[in-house]
Amino acid sequence: MRENRWQGNSVGGSWRDMTLDNARNFAAQALELARQASALGEVPVGAIVVHQGRVIGQGHNQPRALNDPTAHAEIMAIRAACAALGTDRLAGCDLWVTLEPCAMCAGAIAHARIARLHYAASDPKGGAVEHGPRLFQQPTVLHKPEVYAGVGEADAAALLKAFFVERR
Repeated sequence: MRENRWQGNSVGGSWRDMTLDNARNFAAQALELARQASALGEVPVGAIVVHQGRVIGQGHNQPRALNDPTAHAEIMAIRAACAALGTDRLAGCDLWVTLEPCAMCAGAIAHARIARLHYAASDPKGGAVEHGPRLFQQPTVLHKPEVYAGVGEADAAALLKAFFVERR
């Protein structure tokens, strides 16, 4: 399920006035974090949390480096953003990530009350937003962010593909 394809239209409201250039900038910041993960031998996924146009949290995959299976890019970015705001709720925040979130990360997004999720590449094998359990479509999930897919998709998908080709 792709609830929305990011079109770059201005539809009113502060975050909604975002231009395609702004969206590409946030996607590029997440992609740079994914490159950092790749350089460390981690699956190349990067994420940033944006509040009022400013990055307040960022992260990249680090499960191997930290010996922590929960150290996904989204979780790391959410933790940093919560610390920056001094709260466990990220209402009004956007999460930009290079890959469709897994079930664990989608659950964390719901619990953090992220307002909008923007992800670049789809993940038919491990994704849980438009694939797999489609978590935000489940009636037991009490918070469902607006979901936008596709900004930076080609670059994110190419980085992931190159990473896995190198390891096979």
